[in-house]
Order: sequence, then structure tokens, then C-alpha cells
Amino acid sequence: MGCIESTQARNEAEARREKIKKPEPWAHTEPITRAQLMNMREEFWDTSPHYGGQREIWDALRAAAEAELTLAQTIIDSAGIIVQNPDLTLCWDERGARYELPTYVLSEPTNLIREQGGQ
Repeated sequence: MGCIESTQARNEAEARREKIKKPEPWAHTEPITRAQLMNMREEFWDTSPHYGGQREIWDALRAAAEAELTLAQTIIDSAGIIVQNPDLTLCWDERGARYELPTYVLSEPTNLIREQGGQ
């Protein structure tokens, strides 16, 4: 019986580990530049610990948000983050703390203003 229980526990753990994916295309309320987007992201990450949860989880989420999908998946799995929405907009830690990420930290808007002149 121990094998059945361990298999069931492993299957439940696998079901919890949602494979992450890129967010759906989205548009900001008005066109913004890359610099504006980066400022919004920095402001969010600077204030994220004030939303509750653990600093280590916020750091892992930031690293995952800024990484390619394969590395992001590894980061999420290693940190023990429970992904509710595959695009990482809603996650939980093992203690039950909620982590909500705005789409703008996960991908660029479709109406991003492409700056001219090598920037």
C-alpha cells in the first residue's frame, strides 16, 4: 500500500506543477516607450515585498519573469512556487501566501513604442 500512496502523492505534486507559458498579447491603456515600461517594472519589483509573502519568493518570481521559459520553469520548480495561472500572473508559496504579478512585468505590450536611433 505504501507504493500506491507514494504514487498518488507524486501524481498530486505533478498536477500542482503547472507548466508555465508566455502571457497572452496585451496592450497598455496608451502606447508607452521601453523606458516607461522598465520604470513600471522597477517600481513594481521595488515595492513587491510590501504586498506580503516571502522576499525569496518575490526574488524567484522576478528571476523567472526575466528569464526564458525553460529557465523560468526551473526557477519556479526549484523555489517550490505553486502556479495557479500558467502565465505566472497568480502564484502561491507553500505557506499559502499569494503572489500576483501584473502582465507588464511578464511581457511587453503590443503597443510598445519602438524608439528610433539605437536605443
